[in-house]
Amino acid sequence: MFTTLIELPQFADLLETENPLVLDCSFALGKPDWGREEYLKAHISGAIYVDLENDLSGPPITDCGRHPMPSAEALIELFSRLGVSAGRQVLAYDQQQGATASRLWWLLKYMGHDAVAVLNGGMAAWRREGRRESSGEEQPIAAQFVGQARRDRLVTIDELDQVPVLIDARAAKRFRGEVEPLYAIPGHIPGSKNCPYDDHIDANGQVIESSEIRAKVRKIIGDVAEADVVYSCGSGVTACHLLLTSMYSGLAEGKVYVGSYSEWLSDPAREIATGNE
Repeated sequence: MFTTLIELPQFADLLETENPLVLDCSFALGKPDWGREEYLKAHISGAIYVDLENDLSGPPITDCGRHPMPSAEALIELFSRLGVSAGRQVLAYDQQQGATASRLWWLLKYMGHDAVAVLNGGMAAWRREGRRESSGEEQPIAAQFVGQARRDRLVTIDELDQVPVLIDARAAKRFRGEVEPLYAIPGHIPGSKNCPYDDHIDANGQVIESSEIRAKVRKIIGDVAEADVVYSCGSGVTACHLLLTSMYSGLAEGKVYVGSYSEWLSDPAREIATGNE
């Protein structure tokens, strides 16, 4: 069972020898149709498309961020439609270094399905080796997904004052408030620390060495227990990637604040921090 990242040779071998469920999660912020269009042009043979905004987000239930957390009922319906069944290995990938695939990865874990992994290097790694691709829409074979929300893996805005370390996965310039392409007010949640998710990715789109990831995260959290760390970002997407790579490196599983900075901004009375706080 693969539960964090999976390397390309192992990924390809599973496709040949097992019956994994392969999900393409490609998505581009600001271009809502781009991911599906790219999928229809070419994808890993057998892959089913999953959309960040239509499938992996839902009406505000636990948060009011840009990509709200779907309800447990909505996730059960989604995973049943996709064909996720007990013990079946799910393999996710995208064309964004694993950012949106990680959201799917975390939502499955949140619902109690641990047999899910993200392809290290994503579609770019697949294409570098010239492996087989298909075009058009592939239809899932539905299954009965049985899962239950793991509330202990989730943090809501009213619990932030109890969080010992909140790590923001956005780019450093966005965290410092120097640029902000998506939201009206630049900056970050006061007291949060910055660890850009793509600092854990090398120039080829591969995740860096585990020892480097552990060193980066432990420098930020100090003496705080790894399981007490909460990961955030703009809307609860790249936060999942930061958690994924931290767990891949051997660190204990932390939690995700899905609402993230986009929810924090929803109340103008909340303070906004800038700089390297």
